[in-house]
Amino acid sequence: MLQGYGLYQEEHEAFRRTVRAVVEKELKPFASQWEEQEEFPRELFTRFGELGFLGLKYPEAHGGSNAGELYEAVLLEEMGRCGSGGVAAGLGAQHTIATGPLHKFGTEEQKQRFLAPAIRGEKIGALGITEPNGGSDVAGLRTTARRDGDHYVVNGSKTYITNGVRADFVVLAVKTNPDAGHKGLALLVVEKGTPGFSVGRKLKKLGWRASDTGELFFEDCRVPAANLLGGVEGQGFYQIMGNFQWERLSLALGALGAMEEMLEVVMAHVRDRRAFGHALHEFQVVRHRIAELATDFEAARQLTYHALRLHVGGEYAIAQTSMAKKVATETACRVADACLQLHGGAGYMMEYDIQRHWRDARLGPIGGGTSEIMNEIIAKQLGL
Repeated sequence: MLQGYGLYQEEHEAFRRTVRAVVEKELKPFASQWEEQEEFPRELFTRFGELGFLGLKYPEAHGGSNAGELYEAVLLEEMGRCGSGGVAAGLGAQHTIATGPLHKFGTEEQKQRFLAPAIRGEKIGALGITEPNGGSDVAGLRTTARRDGDHYVVNGSKTYITNGVRADFVVLAVKTNPDAGHKGLALLVVEKGTPGFSVGRKLKKLGWRASDTGELFFEDCRVPAANLLGGVEGQGFYQIMGNFQWERLSLALGALGAMEEMLEVVMAHVRDRRAFGHALHEFQVVRHRIAELATDFEAARQLTYHALRLHVGGEYAIAQTSMAKKVATETACRVADACLQLHGGAGYMMEYDIQRHWRDARLGPIGGGTSEIMNEIIAKQLGL
């Protein structure tokens, strides 16, 4: 379907068919149930590990397939169609934001201890950056890690952490030198059960309800110095920024999959629904509205694929990635709202999936850096 974009090849499309079959059979039928329970089974992590979905861009030495980021891009798009943003977010956090820094910057020992079991789905990972008093201002975080012999003593808290409640380990952003600004940051892997590390309440959310989002607290938490990512202090800011590009592309790609699903659903609805003696799609206003939505979707897809093409080509495409994240996620919100409107009163009922798309889409312009932050990044890249 997408080979004409000069991006995905036949092998990627074959993989897409595999992922879509898994989504249709093993995820979508249970999405409503998991949304109501506000949790999906932990076994999905091991299932995705068995399928090889958690290690697509990671080397075989750590249990991955080294297939590459384009395969993961396909996975991210197709997971946008699974019927639950929470399921997509929980599983996606495992193979994008939690394990990405370990792969890029971890020592071999850290990769064997944390990355390899995460790729198998045996351990759940989380990335702990956002704090109660700040999100996008990474350099201003307040959680500290003071060196004490062979350990770091960690104090502080994190919030809005995807997989935070169930995580077996957290890749935690800390300040090892509070007076050094962004140069005083580091990433520290903290394991579940470490004394002084506790999980607060599981947060209730507007959307992404099937994913667990938690508060994390650290009180004189002693973490082995061997858990310092890469074994070097002062590299945390660059390690965090180095993973942001793929996180933002992943959000854009997930938005594409969700929009494609929404448009398919709304087109089926307007063909079946009748008003004033006619099917809804027979009204010009309806046809034109859907034409506009399809055009907006295609524009977002082209921009996202352009950024993806640059990224996999080895370019650090900061501006294009920020543009893609902003445009794709904001467009998904508008498409979801219009599709809900086209469902009429039915769209407002919880039994219809379109309301879940509407709720889930709203996180896109917030998570991974808000649209306002994306604008600031784009402006800086323009030299302003």
